Amino acid sequence: MLALKLLLVPSFLLLVSLVGKRWGPAVAGSLAGLPLVTGPILFFLAMEHGEIFGAAAAASALSAVLGSAAFGAAYANAAQRMYWLPALLLALLAWLGAILFLAWLPASFAMSLAVAAVTLAAAPRMYPIHVAQPGIHAISRAELVSRMIAGAGVTVAVTFASSTLGHGWSGLLAVFPVLGSVLAVFSHRREGAANTAVLLYAMATGLYPFTAFCSVLVVALPRVGIAAAFALAIALALFVQVLTRRLLLARGGKQIEHRHLA
Repeated sequence: MLALKLLLVPSFLLLVSLVGKRWGPAVAGSLAGLPLVTGPILFFLAMEHGEIFGAAAAASALSAVLGSAAFGAAYANAAQRMYWLPALLLALLAWLGAILFLAWLPASFAMSLAVAAVTLAAAPRMYPIHVAQPGIHAISRAELVSRMIAGAGVTVAVTFASSTLGHGWSGLLAVFPVLGSVLAVFSHRREGAANTAVLLYAMATGLYPFTAFCSVLVVALPRVGIAAAFALAIALALFVQVLTRRLLLARGGKQIEHRHLA
């Protein structure tokens, strides 16, 4: 299981990095917004602690979209005026504040769904308007390896901590911005604030398939088991991702690099 934890998220980071290199920050952000980290963590929790625990953790993870949006918006706005380290610290503080607020709320699927719905409605207005800048820098092998090592380290730490704190905190910590923090920092350092804002805004569109993914797990895990529940959740998340992308492009008339959709 440890080997799987060490391989999955770094592989996703490699994939997202290569996608960003080829198609730009908006497409990379859209892909990174999927539950590429939270999904495996919830799977590990369900395998280790059972379907009921996994469903409860998924309900907590559902509400934690608020933390993801808070992190992304805080970093995107701070990056316009700060270097990467203070921007990252500010974003992590925003995430922590959101998570502590969520931990104080009553634990229920209905409450989590309500928090997610409000977040989905508010998220597009929390990000600065920016146009992606051309001339994306090449990513060296050393940088790719650094990203993968950072992702693996954070994932193992979060998984280890979450498995000892009960399903509520397990679900909340499962949505720790592993991909978001690694990609935001590297993008900020190499590509600048504008591309970082585009990347993080695009990641916010992944909150829609994320919400669908967690909602399916809450309902399906206790009823159909781990394999079927995750298969259904992945299928619906991918469908919602494609649908969301098409709707955003239809509303904007062009890709997200060229226009901020509010």
